[in-house]
Amino acid sequence: MGCAPSIHVSHSGVIYCRDSEESNSPHQTATISQGTTTLHGLFVKTDAADSIPSVLAYQSRQPPPSAGPRRKERRESGGASARSRTPHCCSVEAETQTSSSSVKASTAEVQVGPMRLTQYPIQVLLIFAKEDNQSNGFWWACDRAGYRCNVAWTLESALECFLDKHQEIIVIDHRSSKYFDAEDICRSIRATELSEHTVILAVVPRTSADQEETSVLPLLDAGFDRQFMENSSVTACYNELVQIEHGEVRSQFKLRACNAVFTALDHCQEAVEITSEDHVIQYVNPAFERMMGYCKGELIGKELTELPKSDKNSADLLDNINTFIKKGKEWQGVYYARRKSGDSIQQHVKITPVVGQGGKIRHFVSLKRLHCTNENNKQHYKSHREDKYTGDNSQSESGSYKCKNRRKDSVDVKSVTSQSSDAPSLQTRRYSSMARIHSMTIEAPITKVINIINAAQENSPITVAEALDRVLEILRTTELYSPQLGTKDEDPHTSDLVGGLMNDGLRRLSGNEYVFSKNMNLSHTHLPVPNTINDVPPCIAQLLDNEESWDFNIFELEAVTNKRPLVYLGLKVFARFGVSEFLSCSEATLRAWLQVIEANYHSSNSYHNSTHAADVLHATAFFLGKERVKGSLDHLDEVAALIAATIHDVDHPGRTNSFLCNAGSELAVLYNDTAVLESHHTALAFQLTTKDSKYNIFKNIDRNRYRTLRQAIIDMVLATEMTKHFEHVNKFVNSINKPMASEETSPHEGIPPLAPVTNSPLQSEGSNTECTANIKNFPDNQTLIKRMMIKCADVANPCRPLELCIEWAGRISEEYFAQTDEEKRQGLPVVMPVFDRNTCSIPKSQISFIDYFITDMFDAWDAFAHLPVLMQHLANNYKHWKTLDDLKCKSLRLPSENNN
Repeated sequence: MGCAPSIHVSHSGVIYCRDSEESNSPHQTATISQGTTTLHGLFVKTDAADSIPSVLAYQSRQPPPSAGPRRKERRESGGASARSRTPHCCSVEAETQTSSSSVKASTAEVQVGPMRLTQYPIQVLLIFAKEDNQSNGFWWACDRAGYRCNVAWTLESALECFLDKHQEIIVIDHRSSKYFDAEDICRSIRATELSEHTVILAVVPRTSADQEETSVLPLLDAGFDRQFMENSSVTACYNELVQIEHGEVRSQFKLRACNAVFTALDHCQEAVEITSEDHVIQYVNPAFERMMGYCKGELIGKELTELPKSDKNSADLLDNINTFIKKGKEWQGVYYARRKSGDSIQQHVKITPVVGQGGKIRHFVSLKRLHCTNENNKQHYKSHREDKYTGDNSQSESGSYKCKNRRKDSVDVKSVTSQSSDAPSLQTRRYSSMARIHSMTIEAPITKVINIINAAQENSPITVAEALDRVLEILRTTELYSPQLGTKDEDPHTSDLVGGLMNDGLRRLSGNEYVFSKNMNLSHTHLPVPNTINDVPPCIAQLLDNEESWDFNIFELEAVTNKRPLVYLGLKVFARFGVSEFLSCSEATLRAWLQVIEANYHSSNSYHNSTHAADVLHATAFFLGKERVKGSLDHLDEVAALIAATIHDVDHPGRTNSFLCNAGSELAVLYNDTAVLESHHTALAFQLTTKDSKYNIFKNIDRNRYRTLRQAIIDMVLATEMTKHFEHVNKFVNSINKPMASEETSPHEGIPPLAPVTNSPLQSEGSNTECTANIKNFPDNQTLIKRMMIKCADVANPCRPLELCIEWAGRISEEYFAQTDEEKRQGLPVVMPVFDRNTCSIPKSQISFIDYFITDMFDAWDAFAHLPVLMQHLANNYKHWKTLDDLKCKSLRLPSENNN
């Protein structure tokens, strides 16, 4: 037969497969076997509806002789499926038709100005509550027109299908509200950004001759573009769809092509400014922002006359320019402009009038570039060339480098999602994480320097290469890793997160003092604490049996321990790592110490409480169990890490450092507005520990070991302070990841090797064991690993299973909401304005946090520690937040999930 079969999926979950060449035979027959699959027969049926995806693609190679017989076949097939349906069979919510027919589906060439575009076959989504003559009419009309067609029977499947396919035309059944509200469906679709260029058609009931036709305005208000009077004729449906294609769809297609033009403008090196006929600024590109020192948000909508003018232009220059362009003539020449900083720069300007609506001039397009004749311009031009030079050289290390700030548009999480859908092997995923290390572009100046030096070593004599090695060693031990962070005006969530988490908030207001009480209690509430780990109540012990799993549910432990998970988890984890033996202290002393520390966490905080401390302790213990981490650290390092995780947020007030500095708190004054909370956590923890020998876990170790242990704990807790986030990540990538990755990835095809770093402490001809053994010989590298480990443990919420991730997102958002409320009450600067409980989009805040802080850090940590489970959770959670954001949903879950 040779031709591909056509497949039909009935609502009962039955798949019908008909060979195209036999489809024209009037004597077609079939035998359907319950619950079986016949690959070579005319029909295939399964009653396992859950195994059928919500959208199925199928083809019919041969067109029908007419629409009528095929419609009859489809209804008959539906009837057969209904008769053979079993009680447990679920309905399939969406089905897809992709067919070639009497009108051949093909691409079309469309001209938009000088652009020649290719328009691909139209996609149509039919949303009907049930199959009837009208839905069949549109189905076969799509077949005749050569459109790709999907049918959805519920709101959920319609949204899922639209977000996946982005159909150009959507037809919604508006004849009856018995099964669903068509206007609600339309509004839900319109709430997505993807619907901007989609035409939505409402099928309305036919009115009788004596009835007055209803107004179309309610439909337009709901988001519909057109209405179609009920008519099941295939020809009528076909005519309507073809008119929409040649009208609205083609217009929307041309508009969508403008995205390519704007992308070109955004990456253009020349400054571009577009104004209206009244000289109101409508658009500026990034090159214009860089040249003039403004952000587009400060310019769009302003008249040119509102901006400062340079006094270096001749008095009549502006009048001459206006005379030219008002007549429709192009003007070009030299013009002085004033930057935001007040400096005057000389520009070569070309202004072109653009004719628009009504045949009149509606826009002026200005192209500007620096006119390099005066000293200021030369200096400005030189700095741009130097940036470009260092950017170009940063590419020499790896062909996959891109001169782009990944903090703004991170794509790595989505790439992980696409990889996971293909279910690659763990080894493949491992190499994928390593490959991303090569293309990291964390824009710190020192990173560029190291990249240039690495590239220069490739073709250098051995003596020069060795000298450059010594330079690299010096660079990697100095404080040169802080990144240059760009402005985030286009993403207020990211901007506020950076401002709130990475600044110490040195704006001070007199008279507003925020003082939180230091909880110096030495005991907690009334749940009896076990004498030993063996005395733990059975319900708690059963939960703790799973504590070595990454998917361990800390909230269940919080519930059964009456919000005291830290003592119980701490006893179990510390016993597993032999902490008591290392410190030469009794288990009773350790238990008493855990009680004191947990008592000084504030249970009233929604996020920074002892449950968060227990969660960070759990993550730290999990990381310490990974082979490469375990091989790189000593027992002292492990003990220090576990203690640091336990105390890292003790006595946290539920407010950020910026808040404390702005409020003039006692702690901010004490610690000079620098790492205020982190300094307090460590200082208080050691004060509490050494106050009484009953819970002094350090009392039996010698002075030298104590000092080493204390320094390691302090260093790790201070590393959780976010102002040095990128410094720590940069150091880890350049000193740990890249030397190690160059060895691991160079033998594998498709992953470009890094330039070799001769005599690097991580270079080794041997195995992982030899490589990690080398790390032990360099304490600085061990310090970087410990810092990175506790940083990842501290913010690992996006890498937890989805339900845990959602709970943590809700808790941290509530804490930020409470801070914003208090800032407003006290008249303090609002550090993170987007965290207003009345307007905040939690999905957007999570997306920004993952893009800006999480993705690169966990890529680097995964490349070292090998954490496929975490990276999979991160990809899934990111997809969850993106789906909510695409639907303009500000809550933690979809409405359908909340109902469940």
